[in-house]
Amino acid sequence: MVRYRNTDTKPCEYISDRKSLKMKKYNLAVVGATGMVGQKMLEVLEERKFPVGDLYLCASEKSAGKKQTAFGKEHTLISVEELVDHAPDIAIFSAGSEASLQWAEKLTAEGTTVIDNSSAWRMHEKVPLIVPEINADMLTSKDLLIANPNCSTIQLVMAMHPLHQKYGIKRLVLSTYQSVSGSGIKALEQLKNEEKGLKPTVMAYPYAIYRNTLPHCDVFLENDYTKEEMKMVYETRKILRDQHIAITSTAVRVPVHGGHSISVNAEMKSHFEVGEIRSLLDAVDGLVVRDDPGAQIYPMPIEAFNRDEVFVGRIRKDDSVEHGLNLWVVADNIRKGAATNAVQIAEYLIKRNLK
Repeated sequence: MVRYRNTDTKPCEYISDRKSLKMKKYNLAVVGATGMVGQKMLEVLEERKFPVGDLYLCASEKSAGKKQTAFGKEHTLISVEELVDHAPDIAIFSAGSEASLQWAEKLTAEGTTVIDNSSAWRMHEKVPLIVPEINADMLTSKDLLIANPNCSTIQLVMAMHPLHQKYGIKRLVLSTYQSVSGSGIKALEQLKNEEKGLKPTVMAYPYAIYRNTLPHCDVFLENDYTKEEMKMVYETRKILRDQHIAITSTAVRVPVHGGHSISVNAEMKSHFEVGEIRSLLDAVDGLVVRDDPGAQIYPMPIEAFNRDEVFVGRIRKDDSVEHGLNLWVVADNIRKGAATNAVQIAEYLIKRNLK
């Protein structure tokens, strides 16, 4: 029997009833609007009919004054310094940690709710790290600075949260296969040039990525893990609200344009049946089970491209340990892994009258 959902439906919507959003419009800013994720945020906001009043598009000082189209209108790019004077209701940041550290609190001091996509505030004790389907319930009107998790962490916890709730997670061994889009536009240009046999004008990586894999995502730390690998350790524990989960991770860059994949080896605390796992995951909003090896049905980045769902498959027991489980988890790292998750947070604030 084929075990998967119909994926011909439109992308999942965490807030499915758009009429439930208040008719009030909200002044909104996108900081880093010219970047890959910033542009996708604008696309998602328009696609999901976010109730935007005044829209502020922010970029670097050198880009200020230039024009960019969003919501069918031409907007003049402004600096973040100028944005502070406007004090919008909500500001979604995707301009890197340095900009977030410099400007986020200046905006929150003016009453703006900042949803930050960088790693700057994720592990701050007083800053909530949110995946709406999992832990948005912890948000209050006092939370003016909210962190968006790492892209790989988001798709991981989407799959592991329901399992942790029912069986408890003892240990996770993670191997990520991350697309070049996670490194930005320059990395995509490097891959495309190498695919064409052209010498890249800019090298985003220390080696060629075409026909290659790099066990190197982000910078190496003193413990010989990369920053990306440790993000998954710390962020997963914070989101699942369990500091006792043992986690180890290896992050690999692969020559895929978009979409991250994760091989998850989990050791659960209690007994489970594989059929129960499939049913439990299949019932989760935002997850799609694609799991019929006999029919060669399993999640792939090419299927997840430009989708909001997280796809799960290759579900099977690991008999080498007690209560062992293997999963394969795939998602579009630019959409659910960044842009859509941030927009969902903003939608939740509105729906719950927290803004």
